[in-house]
Amino acid sequence: MATTTKLKPAAQWVELRTTKSDWDSADPRLLQTMLVQLNLIRAFEEYVLELAGQKLINGPAHSSIGQEGGAVGSILPLVSADQINGSHRGHHQFLAKALGHVSPDGFDAKADFSPEVRDVLYRTLSEIAGLAGGYCNGRGGSMHLQWTEAGAMGTNAIVGGAVPFAVGFGWADRHAGTDNVAFTYFGDGAVNIGSVLESFNLASAWSTPTCFFIENNQYAVSTNVGEATGEARLSGRGLGFGIPSWRVDGQDTLAVYLATKAAVDYMRNGGGPTIIEVDTYRYFHQNGPFPGSAFGYRTKDEEKSWRDRDPIAIMEQHLVRRGILTADEAKDLRARSKAIMQEIGTTVVEPVPGGKPGQLQIQSQLWPDPANINAGIRGEIPSFEGLTVKDDSELGPDDLEQKKFVDVVAEVMHRRMEQDPSIVVLGEDVHRLNGGSRGATKGLADDFPDRTLGTPISENAFTGFGGGLALDGRYYPVVELMYADFLWVAADQLFNQIGKARHMFGGKHDMPLLLRIKIGTNTGYGSQHSMDPAGVLATSVGWRIIAPSSAVDYVGLLNTAMRLKDPVAVLEHDADLYKTVGDAPKDLDLLLPFGKAAVRRQGEDVTVISYLSMVARALEAVDKAGVDGEVIDLRWLDKASVDWDTIGESIKKTNRVIIAEQGSAGTSYGGWMADEIQRRYFDWLDAPVLRVSGSESSPSISKVLEAAALATTDDIVAAIAEIV
Repeated sequence: MATTTKLKPAAQWVELRTTKSDWDSADPRLLQTMLVQLNLIRAFEEYVLELAGQKLINGPAHSSIGQEGGAVGSILPLVSADQINGSHRGHHQFLAKALGHVSPDGFDAKADFSPEVRDVLYRTLSEIAGLAGGYCNGRGGSMHLQWTEAGAMGTNAIVGGAVPFAVGFGWADRHAGTDNVAFTYFGDGAVNIGSVLESFNLASAWSTPTCFFIENNQYAVSTNVGEATGEARLSGRGLGFGIPSWRVDGQDTLAVYLATKAAVDYMRNGGGPTIIEVDTYRYFHQNGPFPGSAFGYRTKDEEKSWRDRDPIAIMEQHLVRRGILTADEAKDLRARSKAIMQEIGTTVVEPVPGGKPGQLQIQSQLWPDPANINAGIRGEIPSFEGLTVKDDSELGPDDLEQKKFVDVVAEVMHRRMEQDPSIVVLGEDVHRLNGGSRGATKGLADDFPDRTLGTPISENAFTGFGGGLALDGRYYPVVELMYADFLWVAADQLFNQIGKARHMFGGKHDMPLLLRIKIGTNTGYGSQHSMDPAGVLATSVGWRIIAPSSAVDYVGLLNTAMRLKDPVAVLEHDADLYKTVGDAPKDLDLLLPFGKAAVRRQGEDVTVISYLSMVARALEAVDKAGVDGEVIDLRWLDKASVDWDTIGESIKKTNRVIIAEQGSAGTSYGGWMADEIQRRYFDWLDAPVLRVSGSESSPSISKVLEAAALATTDDIVAAIAEIV
């Protein structure tokens, strides 16, 4: 008969509750600080709901009323250099971090509020109202609050979307030799999301000092936690990843503080990640000023039972009991907190002229300038003063040597890591197999083992980790996606998070990151490994894109692109380029001009625009068609970097355009480019822009079906015959 052995988890899982002695021994200054922050946050949120009730908040107002104890208790053990991020319901955490930053010595519950506190309340209110005076100049609003100087790295509208970034923050803290820690806040709804669970695993595997703080407020919109999972004690998730976990009453601010202090001490002393779950309750619906019972998914009795355990009331009772404050002084603090919000409100709103009593409007002079809507999507082009920038046409035989393309990919990254200790390379198997699955990272793990990170198969976690490193700013992440199709697996992190981060947080911080993407066409890997991502990336905000068609271009474009302070995708053709042998620059520091296309063949009859391996096919097609065609290799594909001068000069000469690309018609890069060309150069066109692309289908495994799905030289020849 089989025997069973009871297994013990690798990490502790405890529930922490305070006793009267904990309250009696707590520092009076600490308890006063807690009460002041609880009251300011409550008053702030109540005022926001007042404005929301008059529809003066554009979009949702996710109040944290009822949940303030978790924010205040968890952030008080932190310092400004400790970084936090959070979710759409994050006003309370943002305020607690900002208030701690401007008042690091705490608060006297009887004292007036300082000008710095007033400024925090004003700027946060302005941001939530979408005004120029907000921390993100009104771009972030209620759900995207960021003040990096205070360590508040950004709240997030995608449930669970911010979590992977915090693993990057924690790794940066540890690798930089500090004892700082990172906290990421999310609710019970996010606990079941893949990116969150992937982040648990990555943080545990790499022992990053990241605390996953779960606000179990019992409901994800209207679905209660018992309906959403078989284990409603959400901190139990930590056991499966070997992460020490605490469960605590979120209405008890001191209990949260004590649990957090234990977790922070563990992380500061070299431990890995931690999990804290607080049981708490949002008094109102998902957003707006109405309780959940108004929508029928909660009872009034349930709501009353939680309100009877209000975190402010609990804190006041102990302060009065210990003689730290009188009941009247506690009442006065509540009144002063409400009063300061009303006072600050008069600087943001004003009575509607001729309106009903109490009817308000936003003061018009506070709105941001709409003319700046696109400012800050990308960073400024860096200066190349003092550097030698050459076009590839300037290189002579003595500057070149014959090398395999994929070897050059590895060698130039080795050179960059050798020159810049901030560069971190990460991706699946990049540290093994003599340079990953194709040898593109050969030698990096040998010489830079602490900066060449082989990741778990968890694209959301490790791309978001790279985003966290980029936002943190101390390291330059180079993230490898084994195949371009995996963009869709990591889509939230790449498009909602990394691509949008600079702009939605006000356009003031850099996001330097390189995403190496392997394109698997002509490899026989089929529909889910053969995508050309250029069209998807070019029509998504925030990304720059380079597409090297030769080893010379790879070195020169990469070196130039890595000087930008933006996320850059570099497209790398596997079968069509990796194995080719050709000219490569001896100088691995070669810089090609920013945003400059290359005219690979001069001509008068037709302009053929292409990129990557299709450039060679375009050259072959022009010769085969017997026309005097001009072939342009784009090299830079994103909208902000396209070389319209070179394209325009060619079109004004030939008056006919073909855009040639290999991949599927549905995700075509040429679609938006054809539209843009016809807008810019309509008067010079003698024929509609023709597009050559693959079929509607994705490439199949069958060799003949794969060939049929991809654009070929003959397809370009046919287009030339049609247009000329």
